[in-house]
Amino acid sequence: MTQTPPGTLYVVATPIGNLDDLSARAIRLLGGVARVAAEDTRHSARLLSHLGLNKPMLSLHEHNEARRIDTLDRYLAEGEDIALISDAGTPLISDPGFVLVRELRARNRHIVPVPGPCALITALSGAGLPTDRFVFGGFLPAKPGARRQALEGWKTREETLVFYESPHRIVHTLEALNEQLAERDVVLARELTKTFETFLHGSPASLLAQLADDPNQARGEFVVIVAGAPPAVQSKQQAIDADTLLDALLAEGVGVKQAAGVAARLFGGRKQTWYARLQAIKGEH
Repeated sequence: MTQTPPGTLYVVATPIGNLDDLSARAIRLLGGVARVAAEDTRHSARLLSHLGLNKPMLSLHEHNEARRIDTLDRYLAEGEDIALISDAGTPLISDPGFVLVRELRARNRHIVPVPGPCALITALSGAGLPTDRFVFGGFLPAKPGARRQALEGWKTREETLVFYESPHRIVHTLEALNEQLAERDVVLARELTKTFETFLHGSPASLLAQLADDPNQARGEFVVIVAGAPPAVQSKQQAIDADTLLDALLAEGVGVKQAAGVAARLFGGRKQTWYARLQAIKGEH
């Protein structure tokens, strides 16, 4: 008797607003799987109905995820393909699924990500703040003290900061940003890909004023994007120490290229910058 090969768990990104953003691959896979694990089955049933699909569904959310693992593993072992979807966007990104995927990987199940919409990437692509380096903080804590403490931990990061926020907390978050990061540029990306998609840009104080003038701008789901901290300014003492070290390295006959590598490791920065500085010092001697 031929044994049925195990099934595959497909981690499928779904639209964050505009249903036309669902990829052809995602549509094909949703049509082909045996069942769908969804954050909210009622919400996801509307998406499947829009696609003309009627699939067995089971809920998978933060309160029952651990309990669902054995059930889903049994379906996979029986050869069923399963799609994991969240209410919107890419599963596991501030959504359920991490516990499931981690455990199923430990059990050597086949897991395939199916990329697509993701609110944080969508927001970054249209915000106009630096995207070469960024950190994602998910949702900031709801309690004021914990929120202030979290921002305190982020404020020295030079990367662009990205957070998710809900409409009933957006004003509180802007107030916290105004207390601790008042000078930073902030972008609020609201209702992405939907009819009333809006990007608001300014300081925390100016954004609070905009929301006060037009309360409609406080509605919907938000991605909050905050400019990173300016690069740390090298202290005068450190600069003196660096010059002393560079002089000593050259005096000992260390090559410029090797000395630049040492300086970059000790003081940070690019090797090319230290190389040019060493060449200048060498030319002065």
